[in-house]
Amino acid sequence: MVDVLLGLQWGDEGKGKIVDYFAGRYDVIARFQGGPNAGHTLYVNGQKVVLRTIPSGVFHDKTINLIGNGVVLDPVAFKKESEDIAALGIDLTKNLFIAEKTHIIVPTHRALDKASEISKGHDKIGSTLKGIGPAYMDKTGRNGLRVGDVISADFETLYEKLKQKHLQMLSQYNVEGLEADIEAWEKEFFEAVPFLKKMNIVSGEYFLNEKLKAGKKVLAEGAQGSMLDVDFGTYPFVTSSNTISAGVCTGLGIAPQWIKEVIGVTKAYCTRVGSGPFPTELHDATGEQLRTAGHEFGAVTGRPRRCGWIDLVALNYTCMLSGVTQLVMTKSDVLDEFDEVLACTAYDINGQQTKELPFQLNGLDVKPVWETFKGWSDKTATCKQFNELPSEMKTFVEAVDKYLGVPVKYVSNGPGRDQILER
Repeated sequence: MVDVLLGLQWGDEGKGKIVDYFAGRYDVIARFQGGPNAGHTLYVNGQKVVLRTIPSGVFHDKTINLIGNGVVLDPVAFKKESEDIAALGIDLTKNLFIAEKTHIIVPTHRALDKASEISKGHDKIGSTLKGIGPAYMDKTGRNGLRVGDVISADFETLYEKLKQKHLQMLSQYNVEGLEADIEAWEKEFFEAVPFLKKMNIVSGEYFLNEKLKAGKKVLAEGAQGSMLDVDFGTYPFVTSSNTISAGVCTGLGIAPQWIKEVIGVTKAYCTRVGSGPFPTELHDATGEQLRTAGHEFGAVTGRPRRCGWIDLVALNYTCMLSGVTQLVMTKSDVLDEFDEVLACTAYDINGQQTKELPFQLNGLDVKPVWETFKGWSDKTATCKQFNELPSEMKTFVEAVDKYLGVPVKYVSNGPGRDQILER
C-alpha cells in the first residue's frame, strides 16, 4: 500500500524530519510534486541538511527513493544537492531513481519567473524565483522538456526551441539584466545535464507499480503545504501543483485504491512565507517571539516567516480535502515559553461567524475567533514519552484532535531525530 505524508498549512511544517522518522518503515519514499523551492530540513548525526528535490529517505540504506513525474526538477539545483549529500557519504546511484516524465526547469524559466514577479509590483505573489511556475505552465501548455529528453540525441535542439519561445515572451517585459542572468545560468545548466544523465532514470509509473505488486510499502512525500494547492489554496498566492493527497495519483502514476493512511503534518502554531492572506498572523511582540523561538526562517530562501497561532478552520479544511487519517504536531516545544496559547476556531467575516473557508480570503476582513488555553512552564524538549508532557499541553493537543475529528498520533518536541513522541 501507499501511505501519504503531507503538510496541512502553508508549508514549513517540518515534513522532512517526519518523513525521515518514518522512512525506516517503508521500502520506497516517493516525492510526488513541487520543485526546488521546497526545502525539507533534517538533522543527521547532529548536522543540519536541507533537501530541495531529493526525497527525505536517502539517509536510510535500505530505502529506495523516487522523484516522481509530478515534480519539476532543476538540473543545477539537483547536482548541487546531490554533491552535498555525497559529501556525507551517501551513494545516490544505489538508492535514488528519477521518473523519466519529470519536467525540467531550464534557465529561461527562471528568467520568466523573475520578470513576471518584478512586473507585478505591489501585487507580487512571493515567488522564490526558482522557475517553478513557468515550468508547470510549459507542462500544461505542452511545451516542456522532461528528464527522459536529456538522453535524446536531439536534446539541444529541443532545448533551443523552448528557449526561443521563452525569449519571445521575455521581450514583453521591460526588465534589465536578464540576458546576463540567462548566460550565467545556461553555463551551469549544461554542466549539470551530463550529471543528470548518469542518474537512474526510469519509467516511474511502471517502477512504482511493480514495487507495489511485489508487496513493497511506499510513502508518498509531499512538498509545500495544502493551503498552497493550486486548486484549493489561497489563490492566487499558491504554488503551481496539487499539494493535497489527490496529487499523489497523478504525480506518481498510481491508482487511488493503493492509498491507505494519509498522515497530515501541522505545526503547533502557524507560519507562512511570502505574500497572501494569513488570518491568524500576529504583527506584534508575540508573533516575533514565535519567530525567534521557532527559528522561523526559510530553509531554502532564508526569508523570515510570518507567524501566528494555529488556525483550526484552515486545518479542518485541509484534513477534509486530503482525507487525513492521523496527525503529527511539530514544534510543540516552541510554545513552552508562552503563558497562554491560542487557537482559531472560527472566522468572523463582516460580523458573521463561519467555520468554512470563503471562496477568496484575500481582501476580506477576517477576524479570528479565539479559544485560549493555559500555557505550561515546563520545558518539553527533554520528554521521552507523551505521558511525560505537562497536562496543559495534553489538553491543547486533545482539543485540536477533537475539533478536527482526526487523532494527533505523534507530537514532535524538538529538531532531533529522536524527539518525536507517539501518543
